[in-house]
Amino acid sequence: MEKRTILAFVLSFVILVGWSVFFGPKQKQAPKEEKLPPAEAPARSSPQAPKSTELTSPALSQTPVETPSKKIAKADEKEVEIDTPLYRAIFSNVGPTIKSFKLKKYYQTIAPDSPLVELVNLKDGEGRFLIADFRVPSSTQPADAVYHVDQEAIQLGPDSSPKDLVFSTTTPDGLMIKQTFRFYPDQYRVDLVIDAANQSERQIRGAFLAGLGTMSQEKKGYYSFVGLAVFLNDKLEELEPDDLSEGKVLKGRVGWMAYENDYFMFAIVPEIPSKGILEGRLLKSGLLEGTCVAPSLELNPSQGASYQYELYLGPRDLGILKQFGHNLDRAINFGWTDIIAKPLLYVLRFFYNFIHNYGVAIILLTVLVKILFWPLTHKSYKSMKEMQKLQPRMAKIREKHKNDKQKMNQEMMALYKTYKVNPMGGCLPMVIQLPVFFALFRVLGSSIELRHAPFILWIKDLSAPDRLFHFPFEIPFMAPPYGIPVLTLLMGASMFIQQKMTPTPGDPAQAKIMMFLPIVFTFMFINFPSGLVLYWLVNNLLSIGQQYNIHKRPA
Repeated sequence: MEKRTILAFVLSFVILVGWSVFFGPKQKQAPKEEKLPPAEAPARSSPQAPKSTELTSPALSQTPVETPSKKIAKADEKEVEIDTPLYRAIFSNVGPTIKSFKLKKYYQTIAPDSPLVELVNLKDGEGRFLIADFRVPSSTQPADAVYHVDQEAIQLGPDSSPKDLVFSTTTPDGLMIKQTFRFYPDQYRVDLVIDAANQSERQIRGAFLAGLGTMSQEKKGYYSFVGLAVFLNDKLEELEPDDLSEGKVLKGRVGWMAYENDYFMFAIVPEIPSKGILEGRLLKSGLLEGTCVAPSLELNPSQGASYQYELYLGPRDLGILKQFGHNLDRAINFGWTDIIAKPLLYVLRFFYNFIHNYGVAIILLTVLVKILFWPLTHKSYKSMKEMQKLQPRMAKIREKHKNDKQKMNQEMMALYKTYKVNPMGGCLPMVIQLPVFFALFRVLGSSIELRHAPFILWIKDLSAPDRLFHFPFEIPFMAPPYGIPVLTLLMGASMFIQQKMTPTPGDPAQAKIMMFLPIVFTFMFINFPSGLVLYWLVNNLLSIGQQYNIHKRPA
């Protein structure tokens, strides 16, 4: 019975992980450029701004993000290059918007000549990546209006002070709009202040809005998230492209809105969260849009209002996002294991700060977890050993009462009571450890810390499958690049040794199934990140040592 319970948990794990392998995202040999889009948020008005009224319809958010923008004469467009120690960006005065945003510390591949990760790569006719405006429903102002810009280029050194870039325009309706971007030399943060002033002789009603438009991407990791994320009413809402195929409207207190891919994100965060309406949709062209509209305002003549945001364009790094504040670190979500996974990630980063090798940090983390659960696993293995001693007696009882299940169970329970053996003693300690295992599975499978992180020898990227040599031909069950999965084969061998040391189930059919598990796991792990395989291998080796220690002790 104990073995059947253990087998049930093991097979459940096989089904869960097998689903990830066969139905999860397919890994591609040449990854696409990692580019991102914007986000949005609600806003506040300046002290002199008129009283706001609640926006009851998302009509103001019907921006032309979904349609290609009109061709602007090249002579009218001005591109401003922003160069800082962390990134190089190109802003356009048409919109205005961001046309390019490259991160200087992150590369698309581990190749020496690899191009930089480009969060934004806006091509002509693709619309606007960043939408930030004070929108009036009846305005004749085009969405791709040409703004005046006060700088031709901005360059920041490591010790530079923050610098501003100002775009300004006056609409045909007499509305003066100014957008001020502030850049920092040592942060992925960009401040944005939108000022709107009514220079006409009539009242103008409108609303501040922010939004993004980007081509939808496929996720590369098994448990990563790609899509729109919103911190709404102090809760995280994740909207994948499929969720937006028919449109989605959310209302509430918006803390931030972001577009995320496997390892990077772009977020728009209002300085003070407020109620707003968020619309997200996926167009047939593959364009993913998100727009957030703040409560509407009525501007009397000579009155103005302002709205302040903080933009984040950078890695989905838990430490950096925590430092940014505004609950942006909640964007890193490990599902139901989150409460365990994040502390484990902090411990992993702690080890890395001392040894500067995430492979060694994974080994140390595995040892630490093994030490914490040592008493439980020791009790489990000891109970399994005791059960093994009773196997001959249990076999006789099964044979004697094979036609009377009730009598067989009664004598089994009497046998356990006589020898003071708990049939579940070997299983329950393992069940307690399952949440920690799944948390480590999530952390090691999707954390940016392991992206392009080398270990030793042929393992140059702990976020990718390990491959020794690269073959020009395909290998069944293996995702490219094709090669020898040395670490995975060692992991399978360690599982086989561990299986041989584990007490054999009384049921021969169960014993055969258990012996096949190392092969099944080897095939499943063949495309997993090498960091995850490393954890599993080290955990197996430690378990083998613990089992050996128990078996060598006198009864």
